[in-house]
Amino acid sequence: MQFSLNQVAQILGGNLEGDGNIKITSLSNIEEGKPGTISFLSNPKYEPHIYSTKASAVIVKNDFTPKQTLSTTLIRVEDPYLSFTALLEEYHKLFSFSKKGIETPSFQSASSILGENVYLGAFSYVGNNAKIGDNVKIYPHAYIGDDVKIGDNTIVYAGVRINHKVRIGKYCVFQSGAVIGSDGFGFAPQPDGTYKTIPQVGNVVIEDHVDVGANTVVDRATFESTVIKSGVKLDNLIQIAHNVEIGENTVIAAQAGVSGSSKVGKNVVIAGQAGIVGHLKVADKTIVAAQSGIPKNTQEGKAYLGSPALEISEARRAIVVYKRLPELMKRIQELEQKILNLTATTN
Repeated sequence: MQFSLNQVAQILGGNLEGDGNIKITSLSNIEEGKPGTISFLSNPKYEPHIYSTKASAVIVKNDFTPKQTLSTTLIRVEDPYLSFTALLEEYHKLFSFSKKGIETPSFQSASSILGENVYLGAFSYVGNNAKIGDNVKIYPHAYIGDDVKIGDNTIVYAGVRINHKVRIGKYCVFQSGAVIGSDGFGFAPQPDGTYKTIPQVGNVVIEDHVDVGANTVVDRATFESTVIKSGVKLDNLIQIAHNVEIGENTVIAAQAGVSGSSKVGKNVVIAGQAGIVGHLKVADKTIVAAQSGIPKNTQEGKAYLGSPALEISEARRAIVVYKRLPELMKRIQELEQKILNLTATTN
């Protein structure tokens, strides 16, 4: 990346104070800024660093008033944190979408269709009748199965597996090791104690602007579709089982799991290591705390904690009692002893 500060200010819609011809090649935090980097100041407790930073430029609020002499150029904006995030997005796009062309060795089926500006990394595989949109980037060792469709501007990083019949929208990101469309966990118990595999003949549908973390797995449906709707963000090491539906803009943190046929609503937050039982509904805007287990349907906008999870105010009261259990047990034992003593005395 190389931008002039004039260009950066234009991208951010900010007001520049200083030399606009200075070139920026990287981003940094304000404490460790170096010449050629740009940083930001959002939290007032970091203000002392702006007077010593070596960064060539710092993004600040419009009303920032320096208390000492500055050696860095300022870009004034309404919200420095959001502006720096926007700059990070631009930097990411430049890095992630810079690759083009087909590296060798790689395999592309003759019946597959590639859009414009597609990148196929070395040892990648694109199966029969696959349709890859414009500006899609498929990194080395990625696997794209038969009849897969991938929308424009999607990134498939190294080692991702996208199995047959999966449908993926635009502007999605799949981190290394993600597996999309593996068979759901379907096994029928037999009279002799063994299990018979139930074929999983459905697929996975992932809509636009979905991010899937490293080593996360989304299983295909038994008959129809496992559905991940627009704007969903999945962290690393998550299990999404067959026939699940995840609503728009829901966020799920690492090591969480959603069991088969559950429906998760819109704008839900599921924290790390939480588990959702199968065949239930998680209502819109539900919050599930870390390590919680959801055993039944939730109510919209409510927060839940514990395993089995309770509504958070009830769970906090239960935790207070739980912490006092040793004390309460001791008191019960003392009362028992007093009762025994009274009984012995009266006898």
